[in-house]
Amino acid sequence: MGLKFAFTSLAMATVAMAQNCPLQFDGRVPAGSTPASFDLDTSPFGTKFVFGQNLTMSQVVQLPNITGSLFDTNTIPVEVTLSDASIFAPSATNIQTGFRRAELQPASNNGTDPSTLGLKTLHFSLRKDTARPFNLSHEYQLVFLEDAAFSTNQFVLKTGTISGQPVGQNPDLLVLQGNVNQDPVDNLFNVSFAQDTWHNFGVVLDFDKNTTQVLYSTDNTPLANVTEPVFNDISGQGQFHFGALKKPTGDNLTDITKQGFQESGINEGVIYGGIFEEDSTGGCVSLSAGTASAANATVARRWRR
Repeated sequence: MGLKFAFTSLAMATVAMAQNCPLQFDGRVPAGSTPASFDLDTSPFGTKFVFGQNLTMSQVVQLPNITGSLFDTNTIPVEVTLSDASIFAPSATNIQTGFRRAELQPASNNGTDPSTLGLKTLHFSLRKDTARPFNLSHEYQLVFLEDAAFSTNQFVLKTGTISGQPVGQNPDLLVLQGNVNQDPVDNLFNVSFAQDTWHNFGVVLDFDKNTTQVLYSTDNTPLANVTEPVFNDISGQGQFHFGALKKPTGDNLTDITKQGFQESGINEGVIYGGIFEEDSTGGCVSLSAGTASAANATVARRWRR
């Protein structure tokens, strides 16, 4: 199925050159935070999910000493890491031995909250850690929205050897796909996953019209449209994930959560910055940070209580 285009008030997102749209949630990490901050109930991310069953969030995250992303103003990047211990167990009888995964989930995003209603723009930036490279013979999910019924991902950013992509495709791409229950799955946007580069995304999600629009830039360049709004089934609400879900390799797998091959000695990571969601009612989409927002001071106080 090819992409079907729609026209909305966000067909040319040019408003809010500096960040001044209402925030739905803010996952930017204040300067001075430590990994232990992620174990506190005051963290804007959940402290119990999604990572290895015998780990804590502070054992999963690192705070690299690098320049922040486009929307980091008085905030710092956070790295999510994978190891051999990154085996998530949703329950005692459901241990996902086929996956290695570690993800941040906004604490306020419980699956039925307003972050998946109306017109919202999800912002995030990511970059490689060259000291903890991915094994690109695997497929990785880096950012995704999983519906409340756990039946699909309404969109997902992937890299590596991605199932369903053309044979011989460069695995070192960032590929943003639409709803994975669609056959075939639409590729909304792709770009080289260049190292030593911040890759900035704004994903405009119209939950009323079931459309998705992608904005993108690198480093400190303001976001710009790279797609028009396109039809994409984002119904079903759900939760956002930021991190690394590493799928297994192998043939004729019937349950990739529990089957397939994962090598030992895993030491991998991906760095995030500028995670937040804003309300884009009326066409408000932030293209760059501009001056520091008042929300940053509020978040800093909350983390350090």
